[in-house]
Amino acid sequence: MKVIDHIRQATGSLISFEILPPLKGKTINSIYEHLDPLMEFKPSFINVTYHRSEHVFKKKADSTFEKVEVRKRPGTVGICAALMNHYRVDAVPHLICGGFTKRETEDALIDLNFIGVDNVLVLRGDAAKNETVFEPEPGGNAYAFDLLKQVVNLNNGIYLEEDIRDGFKTDFCIGVAGYPEKHFEAPNLQTDLAFLKAKVAAGADYIVTQMFFDNQKYFDFVKKCRDNDINIPIIPGLKPITSKKQLSVIPRTFHVDIPDDLSNEIMNCKSDADVERVGTEWLLLQSKELKKAGAPVLHYYTLGKPKVIYNVVKQIV
Repeated sequence: MKVIDHIRQATGSLISFEILPPLKGKTINSIYEHLDPLMEFKPSFINVTYHRSEHVFKKKADSTFEKVEVRKRPGTVGICAALMNHYRVDAVPHLICGGFTKRETEDALIDLNFIGVDNVLVLRGDAAKNETVFEPEPGGNAYAFDLLKQVVNLNNGIYLEEDIRDGFKTDFCIGVAGYPEKHFEAPNLQTDLAFLKAKVAAGADYIVTQMFFDNQKYFDFVKKCRDNDINIPIIPGLKPITSKKQLSVIPRTFHVDIPDDLSNEIMNCKSDADVERVGTEWLLLQSKELKKAGAPVLHYYTLGKPKVIYNVVKQIV
């Protein structure tokens, strides 16, 4: 089922989760162990992140170094198939621009269509670790808007090969990212909203937000979207803080603010166990407020902390 259909049929806030593919060398069992407890809450869908390859330098026998391309977390398409088969749940694969050509993206979309995936979340993706700014793959999409248009084209039966006539029309429900505190590369929020509005006009069906720790930022973002005629569902993305280190890592990596009350309480913690307790309580308060306000879905970035997410969701369903 499409994400927007889940939302339309819901009588309250739905629950969804986001997971990482396991590192190469791990098995699908690591995903099942991660998700098994969370499936008690009957999530409407599960997002599976997509990861670009990286370049690493490996020392050769002659002591010179060879540049090698490595994809540390492959398997997004296969994981989606496994989740749908194992749990009978809708899987939402992420699609990214970085590291993929348009032809590779088209092939991935065809594979996803063949296995019955109805939804995709399109993202530009981050710059490679050795890049200071994002550089698209030669022959790839430069922006999430371009990737969105490629999915829309396939939904209309338009393939990259111009000699394909009357091609099969896919029917993907397309999600895009939203940034309550603006994308860090946008000069201001209004410009960011203009880009988001263009994605909606081009065919986006729903929005999932970057994580935030102050619900007012989400409420303000939703209002500004509505004021700019962006009227598709806006799903809040939620993540717990579980260590003091994250007080610097999260703002630096995701370009979001951490409220004074939360950061002060965490700084006073004597251990990461205390931080996890504080982070769990904060996430629970966020979740309760968002649910009361009628958020369409509470989307949790589990990312290795399923126990924390379990303890929160257990108290709101």
